[in-house]
Amino acid sequence: MIKQKKLAALAFVMLITGGLCLSEQAPVSAAAAPILKQGSQSNDVADLQFRLQTLGYYKDTITTKYGMTTRSAVINFQKANGIKGDGIAGPETWRKLKKLSVNKPELSKLARIIYSEARGEVYKGQVAVGAVVMNRLKSPLFPKTVTDVIFEPFAFTAVADGQYWLIPNNSAFLAAKDAVRGWDPTKNALYYYNPTTAKSKWILTRKVTTKIGRHVFAI
Repeated sequence: MIKQKKLAALAFVMLITGGLCLSEQAPVSAAAAPILKQGSQSNDVADLQFRLQTLGYYKDTITTKYGMTTRSAVINFQKANGIKGDGIAGPETWRKLKKLSVNKPELSKLARIIYSEARGEVYKGQVAVGAVVMNRLKSPLFPKTVTDVIFEPFAFTAVADGQYWLIPNNSAFLAAKDAVRGWDPTKNALYYYNPTTAKSKWILTRKVTTKIGRHVFAI
């Protein structure tokens, strides 16, 4: 147990000091996303399109150009989330989008945690693990980014013991996409555990929402 805690702390230090591989770094600053509108052209447009695509709003090829298809996708997203449908990706749109979606590196991280934590589970159980991450992202009780949720100290056993770094398969990526798009088999759970191996007395006090495969989900 002590060894696992040390490994988790080391993983977190690596994260905040830039120890993660460059391929997993986000292309857009979390601090201030740019204002994008029809005619804009940059890598930020590709990030916008990818996020909208993960939610099912953008169905075209990812490019760096903000055209009519992108504008329509933005308007549909805005209208679905109570934002003025002006087709401009401004601060309010970005805030909501980042709360509900992931960028490409974050999708890979979500697939990693799903694969490392639930690769032996049925597909629904894999989606469920991804849903817990997304539920934590939306909750004020947890960090505000997918990366910080996953690497929060002692949050996930697979990060602590190094299994997180296994290469995820296609099923894990599909489960990650389904979780991002809103499929939540856990009924809004924020926690999960294996009752056979769980040693924390605290986790056993949480209200159970459902059981899928070997995992119990709770709030």
